[in-house]
This record gives sequence, structure tokens and C-alpha cells, in this order.
Amino acid sequence: MRRTPPARLWRATFAVVGWAALALQYVLMIGPAEPGDVAGLTVNFFSFFTILTNVLVAAAFTGPLLSPGSRLARWSASEGVRAAVAMYIVVVGVVYHLLLHPYWSPTGWSLAVNVVLHYVMPAAFVLDWLWFTPKGRLRWIDPVKWLAFPLVYGGWTLVHGLATHWWPYGFVNVDQLGLGRVVAIFGGLLMFFLLVGLSLTGLDRLFARAARDSSASAL
Repeated sequence: MRRTPPARLWRATFAVVGWAALALQYVLMIGPAEPGDVAGLTVNFFSFFTILTNVLVAAAFTGPLLSPGSRLARWSASEGVRAAVAMYIVVVGVVYHLLLHPYWSPTGWSLAVNVVLHYVMPAAFVLDWLWFTPKGRLRWIDPVKWLAFPLVYGGWTLVHGLATHWWPYGFVNVDQLGLGRVVAIFGGLLMFFLLVGLSLTGLDRLFARAARDSSASAL
């Protein structure tokens, strides 16, 4: 008996949920702005790691629903891509819960969107990775390569923040904390990314070995 939901239905559901939450978050951020402020606020919107990662998650849910020959479908079919996105969204959920949630209490639609982006989508994508992504093809070096995305994001955040003095998160606010402290915090976050990535790679190998042992014992 099948114990997991059909992959296509699962992915279609959370593709819709993910894109809808991102669109609503954008409307909530841009809605009250003057027309001349929209461009700057849009840049700020896409300067949140949460937003960028949820875009990747929504795209990874959407890709398998498209024609197999499409670029997005090929991108999202990669086991390495899906594991990397899982790593990023796990960090989003954990960092939000530990570092941001205690100091911010959104209400109304903002609360609903934050629950989706920081809790629902991380859980949905990790389950997708566990249930539907083929295992046994990851290498131990892969999590190191996956650090490229947060490294580029960190560089952008520093350049954009120093130019505008707008910072997406308090723990990267160089104006308040100083560059040395922010670099140290970011280094710690990179180590956490790496730990999560190595854990996913270990699980990938463990599940693949268990599947091989199960197949061998059935012969």
C-alpha cells in the first residue's frame, strides 16, 4: 500500500502554495509604497535570503510538472539541485525560528505568509526530498559546492547594505554590529549550511544503501 502522496499532486499543491505566498509577501511589502519607491523596495524584497530560497523551492516544485524537455524541468530533476535547495530551505527555517522569530510578531496576512515561507515550505520540500528524490548519487564534496549560493548572497548583502545602509536581517547589519562581527556571524552560518548539507548527503547514502540491501535480500 502506498504510504506517501502522489508526487505530482504533492508538488502541484506546494508549487501553488509557494508562488502564492511569495506574491502575497511582495504585495504586502510593496502595497503601501509610493510609485517612486517600488523599484528600490523590489530590490530589497529580493535581497532577503528567505525570498530567494523560497523562489528556488517553488521553482523546484514547479519543474517536475512541466514538459521533461523544458529547462526548468531539467534543472529541477537534478538530485544535486534538489538536495542543495533542501539544504538552503532547512537553514531558512532553523535560522528564522532561532534568530528572528523571538524578536518579531507579525499579525494578519503577514503572519500567515511567514508561517508558509518559514515553516510550511521547508517541511514540504524536505518531505519531497525524502519521498521522491532518487538517492545514492550525492558526493561528500557536493555540500561544499552548494555554499556558492549563500556566498554570493553574502557578497551582495554586503555591497548593497554598504551602499544603501539597508540590511535584510539584524545579524548582518554592519552599521550596528561592525564588519568583523558580521563576518564572524556569516562564517558561523556557512558552517551551519555545510553541516546541514553533509547531513543530507549522509542520509542520501544511508537510504541508498538500505535500498540496495533490501533489493539484495529480496533476491
